[in-house]
Amino acid sequence: MALTIGIVGLPNVGKSTLFNALTKSQVLAANYPFATIEPNVGIVPLPDERLAKLATLYKSEKLLPATVTFVDIAGIVKGASVGEGMGNKFLANIREAGAIVQVVRAFNDPNVQHVDGAPDPKRDLETINTELILADLSTVTNRLDRMSGDLKRDPKAFGPVQELLEKTRAGLDESKLAGSFLSPDEREAIRDLQLMTTKPFIIVFNLDESQLGDGTLKAELSSMVAPAPTVFLCAQVEAELIDLPEEEAAELLESLGQSESGLSQLAHAGFQVLGLQTYLTAGPKETRAWTIPVGATAPQAAGVIHTDFEKGFIKAAIVSYTDLIMAGSEAAAKAAGKLRLEGKDYVMQDGDVVEFRFNN
Repeated sequence: MALTIGIVGLPNVGKSTLFNALTKSQVLAANYPFATIEPNVGIVPLPDERLAKLATLYKSEKLLPATVTFVDIAGIVKGASVGEGMGNKFLANIREAGAIVQVVRAFNDPNVQHVDGAPDPKRDLETINTELILADLSTVTNRLDRMSGDLKRDPKAFGPVQELLEKTRAGLDESKLAGSFLSPDEREAIRDLQLMTTKPFIIVFNLDESQLGDGTLKAELSSMVAPAPTVFLCAQVEAELIDLPEEEAAELLESLGQSESGLSQLAHAGFQVLGLQTYLTAGPKETRAWTIPVGATAPQAAGVIHTDFEKGFIKAAIVSYTDLIMAGSEAAAKAAGKLRLEGKDYVMQDGDVVEFRFNN
């Protein structure tokens, strides 16, 4: 199961700098609008300190963390939904993403031009949301226009769909994000439309270094986007962190009053908003994290490794990561009664260390 996050924002808010830091790559980060024209895609490991400890315990040859795919999309400007700037070029890429990160500029730097003159986080958020709403409104209206034949042919089947689309159009017309007024079942019923405003949002405020410790500013910015999860970071600092040894990076974060890098916070926020978690497998060859939805059963988790594992599932030998580390070895965990066999109805927990038993 892959987690894909689209990174959007106005031009020159730090999207490409953030993407460079995320992927340790060097995509063009230039001081003019539309430096990013084609979307850049990067696969980023999810930070997980449990893997190294398990690998030591099992003497694993390699570590394979869960991953997050980030897509950096061309800057959105006012009027993008009707062809301004890069127009609708960004839409297909955002529609493919499971969640959307909005990067909002909160730093002031006269050397970095702002497409609307000066940074204004509230206005900039509204600009992005408006363009996404207008694009979705066009999608819904087009679908309704094409439904007349279906309704005549089978009003009983297509009537409820029309009602739901009309409800969606009315909400979008009121400048509401579809995810704020459609139920999970309603969103599922029109999932094929891939409406961007039904997706979960994470808001990243790009600050300057001096603002990272400003609690008052952070509270003010957070109030603009509740209840969406927010991440505060300085893209330039994040770019510096990736080139530092682990100890020096930790010292720099501490000096800025941060316990975790902004990139780690962002990756974890992506898992949270999409309701994902990881379970772990470990052995001499590899220690690996596997991504599953919260609420997945043991057979479903096994199926992420291979469909045959799910079909032939018998039992899962499970110990929690915490119990295993505290015991010091799998044998000690078993002796302490912490290693258990679970059946088909077992609901997986984050950090379960698992060995599946199945019929070939």
